Amino acid sequence: MKKLYTYIIGALLSLSVTGCNSLFDDAPMNQISEKDVWTNSMLLDEYVNTWYRNMNNGFNNFIFTSSGFGSMSRYFLPWLGDQITISKKDWLNSGYSDMLKGNEKTLTDYAENLWTNDYTQIQYINAFFENSNRISDATLRERINGEAHFFRAYYYYMLWRSFGGVPLIDHTIDPLKNAERTPRASYTEMLDFIVKEADEAARILPVTQSSSEAGRVTRGAALMLKAKAYLWAASEVYQDNSKAYLGFTDNQRQNMLEKAKTAYEDLFALNAYELIPITATTQDGIKNEYRQIFLTKNSKESILEVQHSDDGDYANKFGHRLDRYAAPPSLTGTYCAYTPTHNHVLEYGMRDGAAYDANHPYDNLDYRFYANILYDGSVYKGQTLNMHTTDGVAGTDLQPYGTSTTAGYTLTGYYMGKFVDETQNIDNNDTYASKQNYIIWRLAEAKLDYAEVLFNLGYTEEARAQVNDIRQRVHMDALPTITIDQILNERRVELAFEESTYWDMFRLGTVYQKRNGSTNPLKKITITVTKGTTKYQVSSIDRRASANYIFQLKQYYLPIPWSEVKYQQFDQNPDWNEI
Repeated sequence: MKKLYTYIIGALLSLSVTGCNSLFDDAPMNQISEKDVWTNSMLLDEYVNTWYRNMNNGFNNFIFTSSGFGSMSRYFLPWLGDQITISKKDWLNSGYSDMLKGNEKTLTDYAENLWTNDYTQIQYINAFFENSNRISDATLRERINGEAHFFRAYYYYMLWRSFGGVPLIDHTIDPLKNAERTPRASYTEMLDFIVKEADEAARILPVTQSSSEAGRVTRGAALMLKAKAYLWAASEVYQDNSKAYLGFTDNQRQNMLEKAKTAYEDLFALNAYELIPITATTQDGIKNEYRQIFLTKNSKESILEVQHSDDGDYANKFGHRLDRYAAPPSLTGTYCAYTPTHNHVLEYGMRDGAAYDANHPYDNLDYRFYANILYDGSVYKGQTLNMHTTDGVAGTDLQPYGTSTTAGYTLTGYYMGKFVDETQNIDNNDTYASKQNYIIWRLAEAKLDYAEVLFNLGYTEEARAQVNDIRQRVHMDALPTITIDQILNERRVELAFEESTYWDMFRLGTVYQKRNGSTNPLKKITITVTKGTTKYQVSSIDRRASANYIFQLKQYYLPIPWSEVKYQQFDQNPDWNEI
């Protein structure tokens, strides 16, 4: 782990700070020694905050326009799926495009960043465990102990999904004192370690946090992580594998489903979460209340969220620019970075027994469509959006805002409605922008996970009840019967543009089909009005989709950094070449 060691050892030995710190007169002016961290509660909080800050970029995303800097880009993972894409053309010529094409160099660099980030945090966590006895405040020590067990499980869970079995390291490593080699863990060993850590976190962490500690992990987050690990392990993709670090060497599916069922039931037994009710009965009312679910920080439905800065400061804190990046041109949006595909629009069903009308394709759809999608004729910020061409003249939302040659406008015929805040000013302030939290897990997802588990175990009626809870919250008709396809489609609608839709493709074994332009090209809708007659035409966004949208089977697992493979002397994931 030489490269990893080099990266983390300096951070372990000292924490850099800006300017003078009068608390430690014997410390260098620009550093705080490691030993001081364990005796100062404020420094401890800063130390722990790195675990939270690095668990996910949330909405703090950016794509470098130069492909040479692609590894430094921060991607919104659903951009790599088929529900949502970007329409800013210079981003389409960047590292993002290389990611979509399956470029080996870009994916190798991306994988190395993930690996380094996760193991850096694991090293920090291991350092805490080895020094926790130096923390005199027993209450503080216990709180951080619970968080540490959760995050050690969480970071290994992320490594497991991306790389398969990886070295399980539960102590700090100093290559200057003891150069260690650690083999790749098997799938069973990874799962057992994650579950053990999650169980210990659940034993320690509180069921709820006080308002002053909102955003800290809870017992429910630990149980959700445990349940998610079992759900992942239950995938048919990871059964009967020839390599123990790529999956189970036998078939553990039934066993994993049973354990997942128990873990979800333990989560629900906490009675700590509720689906946020929607009391409105009109289309606009339901739309507005459903959108509000994703604008309410740490709601009673939320299990785990990335805590973005309440003031939206993205220059100095952890705000972001989601609203600016998502806004249509008529509202001065220039990035156009979140445009839903027509592939996704087709996933919404009809309501109230209505039949689909090709001449009015946006009538009587699932209420969540109107909340999640901005479409031609929809109203946003009091303005009717124009995404059609009338007698050869493109509508205002099919034209770039201003004179910028790189300003974007939708290439799909849609803009995103979910997550965006109609009260947010869309401007060019270089410090303050958006503040929405990024939801990692919420109760609706847990219920849909549980429905899938129940169905696969033969509890069909119980599975239907879980799905209908989700549907009836948004005033959709209850399903009289249920199939696995209906459950999975409900996931695609309810969890639209959430990160789980990206990971579901891997877990369900559909990624090869959904991520290839030859089998599932991303679709757009073109609306033209000619002499008063409206025509809707669906086509591929990219005429060269089969060459520009590629997923290779080897991408089920990313490449482990080659320096690690050489030092540890273990196998690389299949079919990757050293760059």
